[in-house]
Amino acid sequence: MRTITRAVLVGLLAAVVAVSPATAETVKIGFITSLSGPAGVIGKHMKDSVELALDHLGRKVGGLDVEMIYGDDQRKPDVGKQLADEMLKKHRVHFVSGIIWSNVMLAVAPVVTREKVLMIGTNAGPHELAGEQCSEYFFTTSWQNDQTPEAMGKYMQDQGLQDVYAMAPNYAAGKDMISGFKRYFQGRIVNEVYTKLGQQDYSAEITQVRAANPKAVFVFYPGDMGIQFVKQYAQAGLREQIPLYSVYTIDEVTLPALKEAALGNWETRYWSPDLNNEANRKYVTDFRKKFGYTPSFYGAQSYDGVMLIDSAVRAVKGDLSNKAGMIAAMRKADYKSTRGPYKYNVNHFPIENFYLLKTVQAPDGEFAMQIQKAVFENHKDAYYQKCPMKW
Repeated sequence: MRTITRAVLVGLLAAVVAVSPATAETVKIGFITSLSGPAGVIGKHMKDSVELALDHLGRKVGGLDVEMIYGDDQRKPDVGKQLADEMLKKHRVHFVSGIIWSNVMLAVAPVVTREKVLMIGTNAGPHELAGEQCSEYFFTTSWQNDQTPEAMGKYMQDQGLQDVYAMAPNYAAGKDMISGFKRYFQGRIVNEVYTKLGQQDYSAEITQVRAANPKAVFVFYPGDMGIQFVKQYAQAGLREQIPLYSVYTIDEVTLPALKEAALGNWETRYWSPDLNNEANRKYVTDFRKKFGYTPSFYGAQSYDGVMLIDSAVRAVKGDLSNKAGMIAAMRKADYKSTRGPYKYNVNHFPIENFYLLKTVQAPDGEFAMQIQKAVFENHKDAYYQKCPMKW
């Protein structure tokens, strides 16, 4: 009897030892964003959305305890790279996520992926990472930079517009945005102007726009830059004279500051708070209830990032050493995304819909972006064929 009992105990102990590495480990996620300075409001949208995702998951990821390590990149590539190094070496994270700015992403992603750690981008989508520099360890829950302005370029082309003045900040994403716009807009570009990243005074550039007298203006000015540009454009009296079309300029981050100055403006995006699917309704409703403001696409992408990680960890039953299994799981995009169902292309960038939105004022006085129609359905980025990955 004693021998049988000992054998049973040994068997039970062996079973516990066999499962404990996978089930006892804590998932460590490093999340890098801008949490200070003028861009800090974007980082807040992203961090709050991560926290809501964890609430929805019962403060677990893939059934395991989770530790979030947040880092403030201060909108600086060298700071972002330093944070990634620290997360990898000191905290030994299993995933790195976040990143608003493409120049920061280009500094961070190679640091992470060369260590064979999974990088889940939740905003920046530089073309380099979609093409020749794609990696099996890099995924994004947002878009490739060119895709959204491609949708605006198509819409403006379909409207028969000519003589467009294009403006963006002088950094990686700004150049991608103008490049994407020109891929589908075939009319004349009056001028192509790149301003300083983080610039706040656009009076000289707006004077130049007035002198050029284009038929329309296309801009990409995210966050604080968008607030200043759109306000100054309206104050100069140009809003009524020259229509303004934009991407990632007028959104739920900037609308509370812009209000009437943004009315009637057109944007293209893959997501909006009024996108009608189960996951998005839950996300938007619970976000407003928990934080008291309306979430943005920056937040929706970050929420999705956590959900994608959760799906991967769940698929391998908590075995965080099974990176091949997690990559295979993420390629399926098998979770309820705030954008609705989507697929991954071979470069791990989403194939997704893009919509035309307009700034309106609701009966209650609130300003909001509302979807008008789909411009692209299941839209692929322009660089996936340059990615050497095959799966």
